[in-house]
Amino acid sequence: MDMLRFAGSLVLVFCLLGGLLWALKRMQSGVRAGGGTRQLHVVEAVSVGPRQKIALVRIGAREVLVGISPTQLTALGSWPASSKDDAEMVDAP
Repeated sequence: MDMLRFAGSLVLVFCLLGGLLWALKRMQSGVRAGGGTRQLHVVEAVSVGPRQKIALVRIGAREVLVGISPTQLTALGSWPASSKDDAEMVDAP
């Protein structure tokens, strides 16, 4: 009887853990409770040093180039976000 109770408790703990992990993943996926999507997206990030990065961040209809260090975030530039068609034209020779 004790072994059956132990196995049942173990299954219950694993189910609770799985549910918690699923909920955390769902909360981080970008879907808000109101049904909307995130407004902040990291388009690309490049490491320029051992602890420094430059990131291109899209916030709604704007793009911001951000310098990131261990102690500071600095906006390096900002402009209206380009559409996907504009980006393809820039990349094409």
